[in-house]
Parts: sequence; structure tokens; C-alpha cells
Amino acid sequence: MKTSFLLLCFLLIFSHLGFSQVEYKILKSKKLQAEREIKIQLPRNYKSNTEKTYPLIFVLDGDYLFEPVAGNVDYYSYWEDMPETLVVGINQSKSRKEDTRLDKVDQLPMDKGADFFEFIGEELLPLLEENYRLSDFRIIVGHDITANFMNYYLLKETPIFHGYINLSADYNDMINNNLPEVISSSRNKIWYYIATATDDVKNLKEVNSRMILELETINNAKFFFYSNNFEDATHYSLVARAIPQAIEGVFSFYRPINTKDYEEEVLTTEGTFYDYLIDRYDFIEELYNLEIKVRVNDFMAISSAIEEKKKFDQYKDLGKLAQKEHPNSMIGSYFLARYYEENGRPRKAKKEYLEAFSLKEDSYLTKDMMLERINTLKEDFGL
Repeated sequence: MKTSFLLLCFLLIFSHLGFSQVEYKILKSKKLQAEREIKIQLPRNYKSNTEKTYPLIFVLDGDYLFEPVAGNVDYYSYWEDMPETLVVGINQSKSRKEDTRLDKVDQLPMDKGADFFEFIGEELLPLLEENYRLSDFRIIVGHDITANFMNYYLLKETPIFHGYINLSADYNDMINNNLPEVISSSRNKIWYYIATATDDVKNLKEVNSRMILELETINNAKFFFYSNNFEDATHYSLVARAIPQAIEGVFSFYRPINTKDYEEEVLTTEGTFYDYLIDRYDFIEELYNLEIKVRVNDFMAISSAIEEKKKFDQYKDLGKLAQKEHPNSMIGSYFLARYYEENGRPRKAKKEYLEAFSLKEDSYLTKDMMLERINTLKEDFGL
């Protein structure tokens, strides 16, 4: 940790969620003139992958929201349905009302509410940026009054958060009257999720349902909107159902190629399958401010399309990219071997199969499979 962080007089304790590491800190804030309890879940590979930066999910009501958010993030990132992400929660059980205090007339943060608003944006986030490897993509999560409160960051000209997960938000008139117009005219990318339920608190269900209807009409290419109205869920039980839905929505463009994508996008692409793959990852990078390696699953999906459509020439570029992205895996050499094999160059194919045999098995590709391919070439061409 850097020296400036030590000046905050924190207490650090370690525990584990699977292989994810959770840090518990007590921070002494100058803005709040008080100590605050913070929870931080590090991604599984955070300490071993020292060059990588990570998105941030900031959780209000950390006393009870941090664990369900952190658990889902760990699970979804394990299966690569979302990027590995740093999760930070702030406990508010003793200060929730004061943290969200608003002026009764103009409904803007006031007194302790204004201090807390500035604490997050001007003290805590800079502190996290200084001490952790964060990317530019940030999401904030809140429940009823904290969900309403976090929308004030979205009203700023340059919001500090990109995604907003609203769990039965207690929207007031200020947010109701200004949020749709702000989103409609925004030039910034915004991910926005709303959850309510059939058994939610009556006035909250009504205000959330109205907001959903209004936001659904917004036509802004930079606005990504998701919502749920859960059957037979209450104001509190909807949280457990909403968090995974929100994650799936916000990171829907990040996930690996699935069966639907394969049938509707890959096989029907007008360009090459290789170009589709490159464009998909360029889009992910631009959308989430992330640069990631092409996943093995996606390489194999493109390989299946090449085989299905017999576009074997496209294996050449795919193989070179796979060798660059996964140099220790056999997939790159296997793709090149298939390219040479289908283009009448068996000696080159044999060489690549032998190279693949010396590398790490991946997906359904095994060393036994490489030997079978080599033996077939020997039988067919006397090599």
C-alpha cells in the first residue's frame, strides 16, 4: 500500500470467498469527520496478474448488499460471463439516513448527505484509484433510498459511474423529473438497471414501474437499459433475484459466444468469421474500456463455423491470432495444421500437428487427437 493510504489509519483483516480475497478496512474520512467501514473483494487473479486493470463495482448499503454482489461477481467472472472486477462496499447501517439527507425544497444533497456525496467522488474513489489497479468502467449499486441517492451522480455533466443498478429505488421528484431528459441527451455511455416486484412496497412499485415505462421509450444509442418486475418477490427478496439479472444485462455484450450468437451472428456474418471475431472484441474494448484476450471458447466457436461452412482458408489468420493470444495452447498450431491439411500441404500440416502435440491441451483438443491426425496423414500421404 502507498504511504498516503496509511494516513487513513486503516485496520486490515483478511478472509476468503473461494479464491477471491476480501479486505475489511476502517477508514478515517476528512470529508465526513468520521470513520467508515469498507469491504473490498479483490479478483481471484489480482495479485498474480500485476499488469491487469479491473472494473469497479461500488456497493452502497454494504452491510447487506456487498456479499450478494461480491458472490455473484466472483461466480460470473469465474465463467467469463463478465470481466474480473473489484467490488467495494461501504457499510451504512448506522449512518444511512444522514448519508442520503436531501434538502426538502430543492431535493439536492445537503449537510451530511452532501458530505457523503463528496466523500465518494472526491475522497474514496481517488483513494481506490491510487491503491488499486482500476480500469475506467465503474458501476454503482443501491437499494431504495441509496439507489435514489446514487442517481445524483448521473445528473452531473461528467458522471463518475457508467452503470447504475437500482434495486427498488425510492425515486423522488428531482430524479423523476430530470433523469429521463439527462439520459436522452447524454453523450456518455450509460448502463441502467431497475428492479421492482409484485409484492414490493406499493409506492415504490408504482414509481419504479413508471420509471421503467419512461426509460424504455428513450432513443439513445449510448443508453443500455434493463429491468425486471419479479413475481412474488418482496422489497427485500427481489435483491437476491435482481443482482444476477443486472450483471447479465450490463455485461451481455462481454460474454463468450453462445449458441444463439453462433446461429444468428457468426454463421450469418457477411464478412469472414475471423473479422467477426476481431470486430466483436474491438466492440467489447470500446464499450467497457477493457482490453482482453480472445477466449478459447470463442476461438473454438469460430473454428466450428469454419468447419461447418468449409471456409478452411480462414484458419490461417485464426491460427496466427490464437498463437499470439494463447502461445502455450495447442489451438493455434491446430488451426494452422487444419489450414495446411485442407490446402493440400500435408508436410506443413504434420509439422503443425507435432507442434500442437508439444503444447497444452485446450477445449476438446488433446494430444491423442493430434497423434491420430498425424497417423492419418502418414497413411494417406506416406509421410
